[in-house]
Amino acid sequence: MLNALMQFAPVKWALRHPRLSAWIALSVGFNVLLLIEVDDAVTPPQLIALMVACVLVAGVCIWIVSWEDDDDSESPDSAAEEP
Repeated sequence: MLNALMQFAPVKWALRHPRLSAWIALSVGFNVLLLIEVDDAVTPPQLIALMVACVLVAGVCIWIVSWEDDDDSESPDSAAEEP
């Protein structure tokens, strides 16, 4: 069953682009929550600005989380060479 899931095109794409797919997923989640909680007093231009801000914040969140990935990619030999 897992192999069948891995052959699904969106899953293949998400595995090849993990940061971009995480950004998209987080952006969709942020915007869904925004649309659920938005008040009737918000005008359409304000709503669009809030949605753009949600997408940008999601991108920054994924970027910050990816800092941990960069630390793991360093080889342990480079740390041993330092005095």
